[in-house]
Amino acid sequence: MKSNKKMKKYDIDGSLPHQIHAPSFKGTGIEIEPPFENSFGVIIGDSKYTSPNSPLENWSDKTDPAIMSGDEWVHPTNDIGWNTSENKELLESKKQPQGYPFMHPTKDVNHGND
Repeated sequence: MKSNKKMKKYDIDGSLPHQIHAPSFKGTGIEIEPPFENSFGVIIGDSKYTSPNSPLENWSDKTDPAIMSGDEWVHPTNDIGWNTSENKELLESKKQPQGYPFMHPTKDVNHGND
């Protein structure tokens, strides 16, 4: 069966398979965002972690580590920070509760069967 949904190379069914034990965003309402290029020309969020323009690749004793601070160095949905227990709990709290697989949405079909 062929799906009409266009798959993006950074998104597989609402999850990011780039890190082992990475949480799934599926069902949270949070959309997976694509990698982006920051003002230094470094691609953020592609899980490759290397870029010819990165200060890490061009480090010297004159490089100020503060150059790599700020939001432009953090990807909103593809960041190692999502692997913390606090952020995993945050994602779980955003998921809609799932009913039992055979529940009727408005009728209690089990009523009186005890």
